[in-house]
Amino acid sequence: MRRFVLSAAISAVLAVVGSSAHAQMPMPKPAPELQKLDYFVGKWNLTGDMKPGPMGPGGKMTMTEEDSWMDGKFFLVTHSKYSSASMGGGSGISFMGYDPDKKMYTYDEFNSMGEAEHSTGTLDGDTWTWSSDEKMGDKVMKGRFTLKILTPASYSFKFEVSPDGSSWATVMDGTATKTS
Repeated sequence: MRRFVLSAAISAVLAVVGSSAHAQMPMPKPAPELQKLDYFVGKWNLTGDMKPGPMGPGGKMTMTEEDSWMDGKFFLVTHSKYSSASMGGGSGISFMGYDPDKKMYTYDEFNSMGEAEHSTGTLDGDTWTWSSDEKMGDKVMKGRFTLKILTPASYSFKFEVSPDGSSWATVMDGTATKTS
């Protein structure tokens, strides 16, 4: 009984200390760099060309995206649906954010083909560059997704792969237009 009372008293003290420490912590604020992602908020139509190569025989592709801020404005959430001659159709969800410790943007995508992609990105003027490691069969290749803002409602994009990070092959390119 005495052990129970002592255990209960220690638990109560820890709960009070923990809650008062939590109450004193300031609420986190989104990094100012996240405001750059406001460009993407809205609905987008993407069209492009898949090149014949390691990702399939190639052909036309289309995609729709709807981008909105998650509560708190730490992550931009994208819901997408895509269709291509070489890969069929599917859907995905992605999250864009910013890592202030690494001073890099982050991109994490999960799609209906069972893929989980992680990229880090930078913004230089009107050009976003996202880098990743891409698994293709039993090989890991470098991936580079470049997005160039053309107008407040359009951008061009290109996805490239490289076995060594020095010579790049274009896998897909196209344009996106904001619809709302």
